[in-house]
Amino acid sequence: MIKINKLEIENVKRVKAVKIEPTANGLTVIGGNNGQGKTSVLDSIAWALGGNKHRPSQAEREGSAVPPYLHIVLSNGLVVERKGKNSDLKVIDPNGEKGGQQLLNSFVEELAIDLPKFMNSTSTEKAKILLQIIGVGDKLHELEKNEQEIYNRRHTIGQIADQKKKYAKEQPYFPDAPKELISASDMIRQQQEILARNGENQRKREQLTSLEYRYTQQAAEIERMKKQLANAEMELSKTANDLEIAKKSALDLHDESTEELEANIQHIDEINRKVRANLDKDKAESDASDYRMQYEKLTNEINEVRKQKSDLLQKSNLPLEGLSVAEGELIYNGQKWDNMSGADQLRVSTAIVRKLKPSCGFILLDKLEQMDMVTLNEFGQWLEQEGLHAIATRVSTGEECSIIIEDGYVAGQERIASPPVETPKTWKAGEF
Repeated sequence: MIKINKLEIENVKRVKAVKIEPTANGLTVIGGNNGQGKTSVLDSIAWALGGNKHRPSQAEREGSAVPPYLHIVLSNGLVVERKGKNSDLKVIDPNGEKGGQQLLNSFVEELAIDLPKFMNSTSTEKAKILLQIIGVGDKLHELEKNEQEIYNRRHTIGQIADQKKKYAKEQPYFPDAPKELISASDMIRQQQEILARNGENQRKREQLTSLEYRYTQQAAEIERMKKQLANAEMELSKTANDLEIAKKSALDLHDESTEELEANIQHIDEINRKVRANLDKDKAESDASDYRMQYEKLTNEINEVRKQKSDLLQKSNLPLEGLSVAEGELIYNGQKWDNMSGADQLRVSTAIVRKLKPSCGFILLDKLEQMDMVTLNEFGQWLEQEGLHAIATRVSTGEECSIIIEDGYVAGQERIASPPVETPKTWKAGEF
């Protein structure tokens, strides 16, 4: 990884003359009070390495008669300079050959010299950058789209199931009601059939009375009609036989009651209301059960899609252990960006920037005064473990600062002599 070994800056924004040799790994903190030139140092480095798009709008220090001068020595031996009236770029490799901005762009990551651009981006943009780095953005987007579609279907099914269950719970239930609706015409028909059978029984009773009467009359006629005795006795025997049969039949006859049917006919609407209520309750409970089964099935589908997403990210070459993407946002150790500590946010940002361009071994950080000492030390230790270095500013003059900037100079450092100003040579006619 390529890092910054040395840098010299003169007459850029608030910087008068600064010389720094950052630590090889870890955190180099530029401290000082406000308005002393700390941020100007970072802006100078960004301009030197990132090109004129990072040139400050007022690059030359106010009141200086000497143009800006930037000199950076990189760990790969390259020397980067900007000097002269136009601050032209010069890149020289160890062999003395010259290069330009294109050479710097091949190993200097844009976000490394403008980390706030990443840190201030939206959660979606951060996640998108990470997914582009590890090459699973399209596949993960497809899985998340599928998951959302299934989730929406499951949500709708769950609402319907809850509504059905609530409806079933609110319905009255009548355990004494029949299972099916009652037909008034069927009950009337049953009543008419009973009345018909009862009428037949009545006819048979009347026939019994008639036979008894005939028997009495015929017995009297025997006395008066001796001459017709033989015929009368035969008739009597037959009638006696019929009488015996009729008596036996009459003993087995039982009239059926129509009271229950008459009561049911009178209350048929109420009975049918109860039946319908029971049927509605049963149907609602059945529907609720069906929808709940559909809900569980969709839940399993969502879990399967989420497992595919998890497997996809686990198999990817993520830049930091514990880093992932869920629902379009960065997740680190289970926390979204806005719930991460300041150190974790810097750790995640730095790891992603390094992954973007592994050859870039440094980052620039401004305004680390927002960090407490514990967080600052924690982040510095992590940089050392990863073999990275960061040049950062902090409004402080404490021991955590590697150097202190005062009025555009490094406090306690021997003042750097400004390079001679190149004056254009004047030519006279006839001279070569």
